[in-house]
Amino acid sequence: MTDVSVIFVDDDPDILQAMAQTLALEDLPVACFESARSGLENVTRDYEGVVLCDYNMPGMDGLEMLDRIREVDEAIPVIILTGQGDISTAVTAMQQGAYDFIEKPFDHDELIELLRHALEKRHLALENRRLKAQLKHLARPGPRLLGDSPGMRKVMATIDPILDISANILLHGETGSGKDAVARYIHESSRRGAHNFVAINCGAVPEHLIESELFGHEAGAFTGADKRRIGKIEYAHKGTLFLDELESMPLALQVKLLRVLEEQQVERLGSNQLQTVDVRIIAATKSDLKALSDKGEFRSDLYYRLNVVKVDIPPLRERKEDIPLLFHHFVLIAAARYDRESIPLEANQAARLLQHSWPGNVRELRNLAERYVLLGPAALDESSSSLADNVNGRQTLVEMMDGFERSAIISALNACNGSIKNTMVQLGIARKTLYDKMKKHGVDKAQFKD
Repeated sequence: MTDVSVIFVDDDPDILQAMAQTLALEDLPVACFESARSGLENVTRDYEGVVLCDYNMPGMDGLEMLDRIREVDEAIPVIILTGQGDISTAVTAMQQGAYDFIEKPFDHDELIELLRHALEKRHLALENRRLKAQLKHLARPGPRLLGDSPGMRKVMATIDPILDISANILLHGETGSGKDAVARYIHESSRRGAHNFVAINCGAVPEHLIESELFGHEAGAFTGADKRRIGKIEYAHKGTLFLDELESMPLALQVKLLRVLEEQQVERLGSNQLQTVDVRIIAATKSDLKALSDKGEFRSDLYYRLNVVKVDIPPLRERKEDIPLLFHHFVLIAAARYDRESIPLEANQAARLLQHSWPGNVRELRNLAERYVLLGPAALDESSSSLADNVNGRQTLVEMMDGFERSAIISALNACNGSIKNTMVQLGIARKTLYDKMKKHGVDKAQFKD
């Protein structure tokens, strides 16, 4: 029943045949049944369509069928066909949880519109349910990296071969470009993923506290140290230590960190005992550490020790083809978190996202997606001045049109969960035209499926 949009139940064979033809012409795949019991056999919690059933049926009527369906899944829209003037039945159906009712004889266009709205509601309900089930996993910054731009393909090609090798990694990228997400992805995709991922922002911790944060201390090691504290390095044993804004680490502390890297041992403040640690270090910086080391502002020996594998994370303005997919991803997460429906972007709205320079990178895009979920399209209107700025004047008209076309296709596929048929309808183009344009722009429908 995965391809069926409507389960229609009516004990009149002539009505079943007529409805099957009507819905087929409207591109709404239908399965017809002469009894409520046979129809119920095909209703599951994963059913992606709606149920349309007559009220007056022998054996089990429409209201009884409604109750049985709601026992399977309350979110399946059920539309009841009622006799003319049977208001009491309609009221009862709505009170029992029916999506809607429609009187016989019904208006063709009214029924089709009602079915399409119900289908949209069902798809959104399933989408939000899947997201809620995965929210704990998805809401973390790094379980997966999204994007198929050349820049992101290069990132993945660099990190995938060394996921299970305990080599230190240096991530370089602008603020908000996703260094934390990449670090978490590396950790969770490696054999160390079952152990701690410990992050510390070297620029956010006061200089007089960062040594204790990293190395820990014994009770009485300094004023206020009333009990032993395990440091970040020790706590990351067998896992990963993520050092963000590494360029902010004091030079004196860099010497001690270098010793830990060389000896794989850590000494708590106030202790004479060394603790053996097995830690992989991923460091991140927005600065040119080589240039800083040449000026004596960063230790060159630590730089080379950390720079075993360097990963350059492209800014969002250099991977704009990833923007529609990223925005959709953030919208789905926010919709599940705030229990809101996710509203697909229209093509002109997606085009505005592509025109923006994104100085805040992925972080800025994620924040806009959250506002979009909370405020609706008005969030884009509030940001219209910034979203319209810095259009790349070096693009030719053909390049801009290609970018708009690719964005529109990706947005439509996102909204339709990868359904080619629904995407064709939304874009108003033929199947072959859609496939030709997807091939032209390197869009793979598989990445949009649930």
